[in-house]
Amino acid sequence: MALVNDPYVKNSYLDVMAAEAQKKEVFAEHFPRVGFSAFGFYAQKPMISLTAIDIFGDNDLGNLIHETFAALAEENGGSPEFTALKYGFNASLTLVQPIYAGGRIAKGNELASLGVKAANLKKDIQVRTKNEDVEKSYWEIVALEEKRSTLKHLNELLEVLHKDVTSGIEAGLITDTDLLLVNMKKNELKSGEIQLEGGIRLLKMNLFNAIGQPYSVFESVANEQTPYIDNIVLQDRLSDLRSPQEYYVPEEELAQNVQETQLLGMMVEAKKLEKRLALGEVLPTVAIGGSYGYAELNGRQFNGNVFAMIQIPISEWGKASRKLDRLEHQVQKSQNEKDYLTSQLLLQIRQFWLNLNVAWEKMNVAKENVELANKTVSNQMSEFEAGMIPLSDLLMTQTKLYEATEAYVNSQIEYSKALTTYLGRKTTNNN
Repeated sequence: MALVNDPYVKNSYLDVMAAEAQKKEVFAEHFPRVGFSAFGFYAQKPMISLTAIDIFGDNDLGNLIHETFAALAEENGGSPEFTALKYGFNASLTLVQPIYAGGRIAKGNELASLGVKAANLKKDIQVRTKNEDVEKSYWEIVALEEKRSTLKHLNELLEVLHKDVTSGIEAGLITDTDLLLVNMKKNELKSGEIQLEGGIRLLKMNLFNAIGQPYSVFESVANEQTPYIDNIVLQDRLSDLRSPQEYYVPEEELAQNVQETQLLGMMVEAKKLEKRLALGEVLPTVAIGGSYGYAELNGRQFNGNVFAMIQIPISEWGKASRKLDRLEHQVQKSQNEKDYLTSQLLLQIRQFWLNLNVAWEKMNVAKENVELANKTVSNQMSEFEAGMIPLSDLLMTQTKLYEATEAYVNSQIEYSKALTTYLGRKTTNNN
């Protein structure tokens, strides 16, 4: 539910789709470029105006020919002056196919493919992080619910004790002071239950907001679509926790497969591709093409042509050399960062494994303490009933039982969180 409703997770999927669209955009550079153009004009005066004098010069021959043309034009209703390009229209369809562009098309496609892989890895990291956050929130609620169960168990013990003390008072064997102590302890546990209920509701609201689960804090207005918050039950418990050895993966293998390590490798590869693209900017560009169109300038006609072109940016070579030097430094810098951060990731994974084992040992010790506290309470209950110890000692032992149980629950939650963190690195999605 969190992965469906979380905006950052949804945005990470959109980033993947955007990277895939960019890859298709770059791939289109392989195909011919087709364009249509049209041009029309109308001049106040013809752009070309010629007479015999303009052609033969202002001399006897030029003047003679001009006068002859003028006489003929006058007889035939024409003009001795030739004019053209007073108006015109041209429309053409052009196709250009790149043959070689210094490797920029191929490397651009490689860079776009790398972008898709990187977007998928970032999406996986976002999903993993959200899974961890939600699972930790879940176990925090379970921890408080387990503590509530412990308080309920202690209340049951106090109820039994309350009956025993009341009977002892009636028999004249126990003073009223012991009853007051029992009632004070019951009120203390009741106060703890109230605080726990508020904490559980607050953590539930935080979890349900994260996963998009509707709820109501008022039972009177709750319905099937928006249930009362206390009626939404978390079913998973802490009883199935297993040893860290059952989840172990060699740390080098784990570090190599986590998304962050793969992203670091892609960072270096992207810098190398950027350098190769910069080199392509100063290599020759070769293309062929053709055009066909209609022109109405000095007559009307359809015409077509084919052409080939080569472009060599000679003046850019010096600038490109400096740019390649700069990009090479960036490649080396990214490689250094990769080496360092990879070692840091390895250190982090070792820390995760260490934390997991420490949490497991602490949990086992806490469990043993609970067993010892239960036995102590049971023994002291018998001793109290036999009049061998005062009530205050029994109540103190019951308090120790609650503290031991609370510590055990906390250690279980700590182990669950450490396990969630470790397993998040163990499970990778190599898209």
